[in-house]
Amino acid sequence: MSALILKGKNNDWEMICGLEIHCQIISKSKIYSPSSTAYGSDVNENVSFIDVAMPGMLPSLNKECVRQALKTGIALNAKVNKYSAFARKNYFYADLPQGYQITQDKFPIIGEGVVKIELENGETKEIGIERLHIEQDTAKSIHDISPTKTFIDFNRAGVGLMELVTKPDFRSPEEVGAFLRKLRSIVRYLGTCDGNMDEGSMRCDASVSIRPVGEKEFRPRAEIKNVNSVKFACQAVEYEANRQLEIYESGGSMEQESRQFDPVSGETKFMRKKEYAHEYRYFPEPDLLPLVLTDEFIAEIKADMVELPDEKKERFVKELGLTPYDAKVICENKETAEFFEKAAKGHDAKKVANWLMGDFFAMLNEKKLTLEQSPISAENLGELVELVTSNVINGKTAKDVFEIMAETGENPSKIVEEKGLKQVTDTGAIEKIIDEIIASNPDNVASYKAGKTNLMGWFVGQVMKASHGKANPTLVNQILVQRLD
Repeated sequence: MSALILKGKNNDWEMICGLEIHCQIISKSKIYSPSSTAYGSDVNENVSFIDVAMPGMLPSLNKECVRQALKTGIALNAKVNKYSAFARKNYFYADLPQGYQITQDKFPIIGEGVVKIELENGETKEIGIERLHIEQDTAKSIHDISPTKTFIDFNRAGVGLMELVTKPDFRSPEEVGAFLRKLRSIVRYLGTCDGNMDEGSMRCDASVSIRPVGEKEFRPRAEIKNVNSVKFACQAVEYEANRQLEIYESGGSMEQESRQFDPVSGETKFMRKKEYAHEYRYFPEPDLLPLVLTDEFIAEIKADMVELPDEKKERFVKELGLTPYDAKVICENKETAEFFEKAAKGHDAKKVANWLMGDFFAMLNEKKLTLEQSPISAENLGELVELVTSNVINGKTAKDVFEIMAETGENPSKIVEEKGLKQVTDTGAIEKIIDEIIASNPDNVASYKAGKTNLMGWFVGQVMKASHGKANPTLVNQILVQRLD
């Protein structure tokens, strides 16, 4: 089992965790205004009067943000609510110019669903989805320009967000990490969010509590705000569970509170007492009508759905003969899966997967390149595999050709032809080399015949050396066995 069990003096304790994940919606304009959502623009460049709440400015709902949220909900096997409505969530902070956030409260666009995650030990677990609703993002507070002032960049204010709320189904940091990676993979496949946690376009709040194993009631929880990487999320929930254990074991008690994770110290630190829903004074948004989805609109979205990671992985295993592990690694990233399919088209898919996950990934890491920057195209990688499969070159020569491809980006067949690297499959030529080596090494021949059969490897090596690595290894072994035995 993957559950995190904490050892106390008298009890074993278990961690209880639920996540709230904010995903910035991919759209050209913001959710309630026509301002651009382009990342990396100059400070306060993508700002309209609506974004900074100038008097008399009214929001207008972006249909593309609705479409993207609906696609995500369908991919999460969740209920689509044909009727949803907007509300104002009231709180005062410098990054919220209106003094309230336009969000969804009682009537979200997406209801309950389920996501299946896979753990390192091969187990699977279903994580319940409570809801997914759409809302506007806040501005960005910048604290490191001045020691006495906070600066505000409103480029992010009003960017569309999907907030996904899970049920408290997580029992270990590993499960949290597996879910975040799965969700990130899904939204990237869909094109609904880029999933770049380091850029803030996907952020995670984790609510953590603990309770004695066997106890059914939930205890007060701490909400860890705005964690910006999968690694930090795993570290944060584990630290927080152990912190709460120390409190209970020393006779203390917990109150609901908000905390932040410090990646330098690896600790969570107190921010404020946890707000409750009634403190936000939710009320219906008067400037936006309820959202009513037609059957035709929902059907249009479903018809436009792409093949998702789980579906693609299953197809790769059944149709292409990959192992479940290989398929999982390749399908986690949409671009990698598409690259693999191009490379494997018409070739031995399993051998292509081996090259992709071995030499190819190692080359990208060594050169610090992304997949898009690879000097070796998918088609050329597939052709290299085919040269080996069809015995044009052997495995050792293929490694040499691969290195040249990594430097020049050239076609492998062209490299093989120009450098004269084709494999020697002429039985007569190989027999001549073998006969010369046997004649020159009578002592080793005698030792082999006397029982030192491990010398076969030495003989093969000598033949490959004499043929400059071009001899077909299978033929070499066959002929050597005939001659020596």
